[in-house]
Amino acid sequence: MTAQECPTPIHAFTDDALGNHDATALARLIRQGEISAREAVSASIQRARAMATRLHGIATPDYENALRQAAHPGDGVFAGVPTLIKDNTDVKGLPTGHGSLAVPSKPAMHTNAFAAQYLAQGLISIGKSSLPEFGFNASTEPAHTDPTRNPWNPAYSCGASSGGAAALVAAGVVPIAHANDGGGSIRIPAACCGLVGLKPTRGRLVDSEAARSLPINIIGEGVVTRSVRDTAHFLAGAERYYLNKRLPPIGEVLGPGKRRLRVGLVLDSITGDATDATTRNVVETTARRLAEQGHTVMPIDIPIAARFADDFAHYWSCLAFLMARFGHRILDRDFDPQRVDGLTRGLAERFRRNLHRTPGALWRLQRSQKQYAEGLEKMGVDVVLSPALAHTTPKLGYLSPEQSFEELFARLRRYVAFTPLANATGAPAISLPGGQTADNLPVAVHLSARHGGERDLLELAFELEAIAPWPLLSDRA
Repeated sequence: MTAQECPTPIHAFTDDALGNHDATALARLIRQGEISAREAVSASIQRARAMATRLHGIATPDYENALRQAAHPGDGVFAGVPTLIKDNTDVKGLPTGHGSLAVPSKPAMHTNAFAAQYLAQGLISIGKSSLPEFGFNASTEPAHTDPTRNPWNPAYSCGASSGGAAALVAAGVVPIAHANDGGGSIRIPAACCGLVGLKPTRGRLVDSEAARSLPINIIGEGVVTRSVRDTAHFLAGAERYYLNKRLPPIGEVLGPGKRRLRVGLVLDSITGDATDATTRNVVETTARRLAEQGHTVMPIDIPIAARFADDFAHYWSCLAFLMARFGHRILDRDFDPQRVDGLTRGLAERFRRNLHRTPGALWRLQRSQKQYAEGLEKMGVDVVLSPALAHTTPKLGYLSPEQSFEELFARLRRYVAFTPLANATGAPAISLPGGQTADNLPVAVHLSARHGGERDLLELAFELEAIAPWPLLSDRA
């Protein structure tokens, strides 16, 4: 289906067992016996089938297994609630495609460490969600198959790399989905699709095996949701599974906090590219709302050297080089480097040309955690408010891996200018809907906190959700 044939929003909300419920409400209905887990999962599967050729968000369905699990949903905060696992995360018995033709389609022998933590909350996965190749792009447009479309307007990108997850949560196929984030991959698709996307503090959740193998662990695991309470309940449930005693506990966050915070306002990125007018207006409106609630809002400079952008881009290129060169060791012995897409090839070649920069870039990225923490402390800032993305959501094709590498790389640098800092520093950060474009596409704001400050982020998110509730596609049902 072409974008011209489908110019209006797409969603699957209907009068079935899922209704318009978020994950919290759905779990409560299942616990109380008002609906069964099987009814919820069956409804989710029906919605997934209805959206399959319209949004292209599921990489591998797992419907029959999900129905079997629904007969005995177990316990946990989200027992019986249908979900999706991102297709860069192993689930025993399902292939992990990583959005790439280079990876052979073989069933995984084990379930990934984080997936085990996630599913322990009683969630039932109906399949694997789509992503761009190895999560390197900010739009879910795999070169070898159909792009995943934004349900608000299918001519536009849904973001990435957790694009399938975000598109299908926004469209109502599932109320909550797994996502992970190596440079904004939870927060970017949440921003594009009008969702809540929180990347936790480094070490807050169980690290995946891939994260533990990195020279610098930039990967955060999490979820995309339609409500703040779903994200808060997910973190509380995850904390009961694993509690990192080096971080302050989050506990149950049930609504806005009473403490008034000092909020640092950042409007333009350290790349030197100005934020577009629509996005800037949304962030400034959010700043005014926070100030009206008694928070102190003050302009600040980003507490990191401008060279950070180049260093992070070099590390991003390094990861592509490692994947292209050693994918047969990292992923599968039958990995075919000749089948990687143009973005992976271009990044790998960029790294080879700049190999000499690696020691310095890694040293500075490792120091960024300390610099960030000390910078916020010195300024007396609890939370930083900024755009999530430097400009509004682009149309499909703008970030396609079929573009020339140099043009695509430049576009990605301009677009993804705010989210990577939290990955390098390990700080928690959240993307929240803040407004809409003239043609009703979501525009997001981004809040980052001190290390271990997820509670501050969730309390602020609850407050913003109450002050100015964001539109959902279920409102159109």
